[in-house]
Amino acid sequence: MPQPDSSFTSLKARILSFGAIGGIGFMVDAGILQALFSLGVRPLIARCISFPIAVTATWLLNRRYTFRDRSQAGAHARYVLYVGGQVIGALINVGAFVLTIRHWPEVAARPLIPMTAGSALALIFNYTWANLLVFSKPPGTAVLPDR
Repeated sequence: MPQPDSSFTSLKARILSFGAIGGIGFMVDAGILQALFSLGVRPLIARCISFPIAVTATWLLNRRYTFRDRSQAGAHARYVLYVGGQVIGALINVGAFVLTIRHWPEVAARPLIPMTAGSALALIFNYTWANLLVFSKPPGTAVLPDR
């Protein structure tokens, strides 16, 4: 019986780890958002506090677990790059949600469908960004091989 390719197995494990940590980030974000809201903080302000805390939590966890075999040099620059990717991912998430409900109004009555679509697109983007840019070579070096 053929053995699975170890690079595929490690890619699969890395993607699963990234997804699980994203779930933890969601719980951190939602928990802080709800706690602040219950203390009387307006929802948008609460979200402006909870989102960066959740991003920082996922940064630390992904650095420690998902990409533990990658270089840890230049942590500050990598963190800034990671946050930038997370913000772009959030825009992709919300953008896909808005486009879906605008182009398929019948889906607006079931908001979890466009939310799931947006989350899936953002997950793909965020993983690719983290894998190829944030946790690859030291910041400032080319990701693609020279020709």
